[in-house]
Amino acid sequence: MIEVDVRGFACPIPVVKTQKAMKENPKAELLVICEAAVSKENISRLALKKGYKIKETKDDEGYKLYLQP
Repeated sequence: MIEVDVRGFACPIPVVKTQKAMKENPKAELLVICEAAVSKENISRLALKKGYKIKETKDDEGYKLYLQP
């Protein structure tokens, strides 16, 4: 699993970093960690558009999005 930690970045950087990880690891499951709800929504939208399945959790660190191709 590839981890992409985008905490502390404002949009569009979280989406750009997630998209880069998708391109570099097309068959790998990704774990994207973000803190902003807007980033979570934008990353989820990207993942769905690319055909990924999404599992989402929330804890004290923020959101964890498990993206599976």
